[in-house]
Amino acid sequence: MKDTEPEFEITPELLLRAYAAGVFPMADGADADEIFWVEPRRRGILPLEDFHLSRSLRKRLRRNDFVIGLDTDFAGVVAACADRNETWINGQIANLYAQLHEMGHAHSVEVWQEGALIGGLYGVSIGGAFFGESMFTRRRDGSKIALAHLVARLRAGGYTLLDTQFTTDHLQSLGAVTVTRQCYRALLEDALARPGDFFALDHQDTGAVMQVLSHTS
Repeated sequence: MKDTEPEFEITPELLLRAYAAGVFPMADGADADEIFWVEPRRRGILPLEDFHLSRSLRKRLRRNDFVIGLDTDFAGVVAACADRNETWINGQIANLYAQLHEMGHAHSVEVWQEGALIGGLYGVSIGGAFFGESMFTRRRDGSKIALAHLVARLRAGGYTLLDTQFTTDHLQSLGAVTVTRQCYRALLEDALARPGDFFALDHQDTGAVMQVLSHTS
């Protein structure tokens, strides 16, 4: 479903209500002047219990040759996600998520190595639902590491829904599936009624992260 931008101003509060109704915004490109609302007929989700932790990713996580950051460079993650040939993130969208971040509803997971941001993701948190917006990688496994830490964090924090919006081959290899709009709405309603604590897990405690992930693979 795609509609043109409404006449009224899109505020962070309106954006939160849209997510709670199963709708999210996109733009046709970085330089687009308008944004539109999307509600896919087939929705991508990643069941937290079914996250696929491959042997190679498990080894990479245990090697721990990176540093995980939470909300330390939210703007940098959004900019990195938008830095591609085709993007749905324009200036208005970036500004809206920056405001949601200031309100405590948008978070980033960053992967740092030797002082460089090598991967990460960001999304919106409401209750027990996390709406993944985008992720990027600049070095091997950057986005996979970020997603693994996100899954561990959501499981530890009592979340029940990780919305990926759509599915890709990459996401499917990690456990993402596609569900009907009706199924998604039921999952969303249940998740919104639950409390979610995004900071329930110590992101620098590799042992705790691996212990949580060991129950998902």
